[in-house]
Amino acid sequence: MKYLLFLGLALLSFFSIYAQRPNIVLIVSDDHSYQTIGAYGGKFMQTPNIDRIAKEGIRFDKAYVTNSICGPSRAVILTGKYSHKNGFKDNANSSFDGSQNTFIKELTKTGYQTAWIGKWHLQTNPQGFTYWQVLPGQGSYYNPDFLMMNGERKRVDGYVSDVVEDAAEKWLSERDPSQPFCLVIGHKNTHRTWMPDTKDLRLFNQSTFPLPANFYDSYETRAAAAVQDMTIDKTMRMGYDLKMFGSKEEEDKEFSIKRMTPSQRKAYMTFYDSIHADLQSKKLSGKELVEWKYQRYMQDYLATAASLDRNIGRTLDFLDKHELSKNTIVIYVSDQGFYMGEHGWFDKRFMYEESFRTPMVMRYPGVVKSGSVNSNMVMNLDIGPTLLDAAGIKVPNDMQGKSFLPLIKGSAKKGRDAMYYHYYENGEHSVSPHFGISTGRYKLIRFYTRVSGWELFDLEKDPSEMRNIYGQKGYEKVKADLKKKLAQLIDQYEDEEAKKILVIH
Repeated sequence: MKYLLFLGLALLSFFSIYAQRPNIVLIVSDDHSYQTIGAYGGKFMQTPNIDRIAKEGIRFDKAYVTNSICGPSRAVILTGKYSHKNGFKDNANSSFDGSQNTFIKELTKTGYQTAWIGKWHLQTNPQGFTYWQVLPGQGSYYNPDFLMMNGERKRVDGYVSDVVEDAAEKWLSERDPSQPFCLVIGHKNTHRTWMPDTKDLRLFNQSTFPLPANFYDSYETRAAAAVQDMTIDKTMRMGYDLKMFGSKEEEDKEFSIKRMTPSQRKAYMTFYDSIHADLQSKKLSGKELVEWKYQRYMQDYLATAASLDRNIGRTLDFLDKHELSKNTIVIYVSDQGFYMGEHGWFDKRFMYEESFRTPMVMRYPGVVKSGSVNSNMVMNLDIGPTLLDAAGIKVPNDMQGKSFLPLIKGSAKKGRDAMYYHYYENGEHSVSPHFGISTGRYKLIRFYTRVSGWELFDLEKDPSEMRNIYGQKGYEKVKADLKKKLAQLIDQYEDEEAKKILVIH
C-alpha cells in the first residue's frame, strides 16, 4: 500500500513538472537587419510586434551569428554547433545531415510536439520533428509551394508570410493540448528580391531615406571589401531586384512574376510600371541613379518587413487568444544581419557589424523581467542549448553553444569575453572566406583564398569599421593578445581548417 502511495506521489510529481515545461515558439526571419527595428532604435519604420516582444521580455544588444549566411545559420541554430562541426558550411555546396542530433530531437524524445513551418533552406528534408511543412529552397513570395511530410508538393494561394502564419496557426490549433510544444516559424521575408504584399506596395512610396554616411565607401585599407560584388550601384539589378523591366518579354522571364495570379500581377505591375515610367522621364545617371536605386531598395525591403512584423503580431495574438502566452517562450531572431546601404552594400556575409550582428528578442513570462536589455555577447549557437535548459533537458556534450538563461535570470555568471566567426563561401558576391574574433571592443579578421590578409578594428573609435589598423604602431599588444585568443577559440571549437591557415601565417 505504501509502495503504491509512493509511486502515485512520484508520478503526480513527474506529471506536475512535465505539465509546467514551457511551450516554445521560435520565429526565424531571413536577412532582417537590426537597423530597421524600432526596439533597436531604428527610425526607418515601425515594428510594433517585434517591439512588443522586447517590451514584454528582453532585447539582446549583442547577439551575433557564427557564419552570416542563410542555410548555415539555420544549421547552427538546430545543432548548437559551428558550421565545420554540423557540416553545412555554405549554401553552394552543403547538404544538411539530418541524422545528426539537434535540439529539436532532444525535445521530441522527451514528449514535446515539434514542428518547423516555413523557410527551411537546408537541402534535405527535416528529421526529428513530429510535423513539418517547408518551402522548397528559397521559397516564393507569391503563392508559395510547400514540401509536405507525406511527400506531397502543395501550392497555396496568397502572400508567403500570411500563408506561413496560417499554417502555423492550423498546426497549433490541431496539436495535442496535453503535451508541450516547440514550433519554429521560418519566414522568407525579408530576403532578396524584396517583393512586398500587394497591400503594402505603397507603404513607403513617399518616404525618402538618408544615405548612410559611408554609402560611398572607397574601401581603402580593406582588400576584401574592395573586391566584393554586392553594391547597390553595380550589383543590384534593375529588373530582377527593382522590378524595372525593359519589356514585357523581360518581365515574363521572371519566375516570381509568372507564378502570380492575374489579379496579383495586375496590381503589382501597375504599381511598378508607374514608377518605371517616372524613372524614364527623369533620365537619371551616375550618382543620381545609384541613389534612386537605394531609395527603391529601402522602400521594397521595408514593405516586406512590414508583413513580417504584422504576422509576428498574429502569432502573439493567437497565443493570447488561446491562453498560451503565460507558459510560452517566444524568441524572434533573424538568420543574420543585413546591409541597409552601409559601405554601399546590400546582402550580408562579412564579419563587419551590420552582417555579423543579428536582432534577437525573447519573451519568457515569469522568468525574464519585462523591458530587460542584455549586453552579454550571445550567439545563434546558444539558442538550442538555452531552449533545452528551459525545458529541463540536459544539453548534449557535443553542442558547442551555451545556455544564456543564467545571463538573463540576473545571476552573476559571466558570459563570453570573445566570439568566434567563420565564413566559408567563395563564390556569390565575391566575398572572401574569412574567420575572426571579436571582443566587443576589438575585432581581428583573417581573410584567405580570394584575398589573403588580416584586418583589425577598434570598434570604440571606429564603429563603422572604415579603418584597418592591423600592423599600425601602438596596436602591437592588442594584435598579439587577439591572435592568442583567436588560436585558443580555434582549438576550443576544433576548427582544423582555420588552424592550418593560422599556422601558415
